[in-house]
Amino acid sequence: MTLIRTVLIKGISTLVLLLIHATVFAQQVANIDEFNRAVAHAKPGDTIVLANGEWKDVELIFKGKGTEDKPITLTAQTPGEVVITGRSNLSLSGEYLVVDGLVFTRGYTPTGEVIAFRTSPTALASYSRLTNVVIDNFSHPERQLSDLWLAIYGKHNRIDHNTFVNKRNRGVTVAVRMNSEGSRKNNHVIEYNYFGPRQVLGANGGETLRIGTSHFSREYANTLVQYNYFDRTNGEHEIISNKSSGNTFIGNVFFEAQGTLTMRHGHYTRVENNYFLGNRKPNTGGIRIINEHQTVSNNYLYGLTGRRFRGALVIMNGVPNSPPNRYDPVIESQMDNNVVIDSDYIQLGAGADEERSAPPSRSQMHNNIILGKQNLNPITVFDDVSGISFKGNVLNEKASNPIESGFTTVPYEVTQNEQGLWVPAQSLLDEIGFGEVKLPVEKQDTGAPYYEKRESQVAFDSGREIHVAPGIDTLVKALDKSAAGDVLVLDNGGEYLLTRFAHITHPITLKAKSGEKPLVRSEKPSFIVIENGGALKIQNLWFDGAASPDYKGNSIIRTSRYSMNINYSLSVEDVKVTDLDINGYFYFFKAHPGTFADSISILNSQMDNITGAILSLNKETDDLGVYSVENLTLKGNEFSNIKEEVVTVYRGGFDESTFGPMVTVEDNYLFNVGKGKTHRTGASMYFHGVQNLHISETVIEDSALISLYLTNGEPLTLIENVTMRNTPEIQSNHAGYTTKHVVYQ
Repeated sequence: MTLIRTVLIKGISTLVLLLIHATVFAQQVANIDEFNRAVAHAKPGDTIVLANGEWKDVELIFKGKGTEDKPITLTAQTPGEVVITGRSNLSLSGEYLVVDGLVFTRGYTPTGEVIAFRTSPTALASYSRLTNVVIDNFSHPERQLSDLWLAIYGKHNRIDHNTFVNKRNRGVTVAVRMNSEGSRKNNHVIEYNYFGPRQVLGANGGETLRIGTSHFSREYANTLVQYNYFDRTNGEHEIISNKSSGNTFIGNVFFEAQGTLTMRHGHYTRVENNYFLGNRKPNTGGIRIINEHQTVSNNYLYGLTGRRFRGALVIMNGVPNSPPNRYDPVIESQMDNNVVIDSDYIQLGAGADEERSAPPSRSQMHNNIILGKQNLNPITVFDDVSGISFKGNVLNEKASNPIESGFTTVPYEVTQNEQGLWVPAQSLLDEIGFGEVKLPVEKQDTGAPYYEKRESQVAFDSGREIHVAPGIDTLVKALDKSAAGDVLVLDNGGEYLLTRFAHITHPITLKAKSGEKPLVRSEKPSFIVIENGGALKIQNLWFDGAASPDYKGNSIIRTSRYSMNINYSLSVEDVKVTDLDINGYFYFFKAHPGTFADSISILNSQMDNITGAILSLNKETDDLGVYSVENLTLKGNEFSNIKEEVVTVYRGGFDESTFGPMVTVEDNYLFNVGKGKTHRTGASMYFHGVQNLHISETVIEDSALISLYLTNGEPLTLIENVTMRNTPEIQSNHAGYTTKHVVYQ
């Protein structure tokens, strides 16, 4: 009897499987032709499996109409082992489609979108899902050419557990598109995605997530963004640019991310239970309110240093009767029950000027805990805030407060909880009903689970130490054999001649041990060229121009003449530079257009007899807010007999989407600088559009003036403890800078 029952059960099971396979079809495809045939014949419940391996230069068009219980699925044979490269993209349209387990890397889209939820302007994808997909460094080589990594059209789509990391060219990482009725009131869900590091773009157009655009900003999207992890997404100051109505942001984590969650346009936005962990990193920000009926509640903000539009909590001024692309006034909005710890700026009425003249109205700021120790003047009022109701807020007792009522004070007392988060007393949390301070989502629970969240940048001095003997091109040969992070050590007092360009293709250190400097000369118009992916650190070397050819525009170091979509850095310390005088335009360093430095520093160095400039950072001249360097430091140097500037920095236009340049000039001595007969700016230092400039403890003797051109919002410019000997007064286009103890002799 048991045997009969077993045979009967097996027979029924076989029959069920046969019935399933009669209606559900799984097909593995190995090339684009097989893929296209499989798509053309796909039925509800079918699965198309891309074979493992590299799929290069493919445009995958995935059309179909599945059902809720029988979607059509496009998947990898093994998640993570189907790698799409070259000039490739994916578009999908229809209903109930699933894309799962693909990796896009080492290439870029031939169109404007890597993955698009449409195959034509009218053929959209709805009720579809993108999951476990990776886009990593799938970036156009021209950094200023724009594309979208993911463009979401249609309605009721789910974007979950994907990894987006290392976008290096202009354009939004993920965009919810609303340019047709079929994409409005879309009810998309974007959840559990890992938005990994995105480098500073140095221009507008570096948002990580944008929902809508200015043109459609008063339309409703109703998109839900929840439980995503934004890890150092530093493209520009709008990490999330909300440009439509009815959207909700819940339970997201922003880790050391430069910028803010910005309600740029649109109304009825909810921002709740998000965690902003700045950890005192530069330019880290929180939440910016613009427009009507916005709700910001129960968010945790720690260690945020951003100012003005990038503060921890910001309520903007608006434009009366604003057009869609400007700033609707803040009306009937609330900023309640938030916990702000050791964050520097709460900005109220931010952006107030002749245009943005409408202060917030019928709004409230209730039951917020604001405890800080770095900045004891956290709240800044830029305009009339009588339209904001203040009630039940808590401020630490040593902090100043321009608001007369609605605040109580307590001692600054915070402790680190079991999750490593800094929290105030539980009694304060209970008073506002905040609940447990705990990350709503962990980093490891986001993104494609098979794809490691590894660092993409290699640190200086992290590799091997390699000896380089003196001689002809020994340095070039050593560079060719080096790896990222290596340290090339030159002999003290040795002589090194370059007959070829020294190309820097990865992070590398060139140094000599303390003592007599090695002498480096070159027969090429440039000694060293930083290529895409390169970064350079130099210590205790001597560069001399005696062997250089008579070419206009020679340089010791320059960037590639081609666009570089990977940011570089340049560190120069204890370096001697002499006799760059073979012609009238010999530079120490030149940055070409289409390149961008995270940081450039020259420390404790001596440079003498140079016919060009020390640092030429003025080749981005389109006046669209594009510039060449984010952080520039000159400290402890002697610059003498320099025909052009020590430094020229240019950032044109009035765009407010980025932070830099930020320049520090400290403890330097300038002698006979900027007085060459063909010198175009007539300055010893020229700063155009610099956002944060601090010149201090510096002597300028027998030199040309300092020239300032102040633009773009509210630049901070401070010149203090500076002595000018036989040097003209500072020149500026207006008086928006500060001087302290500047002496003319």
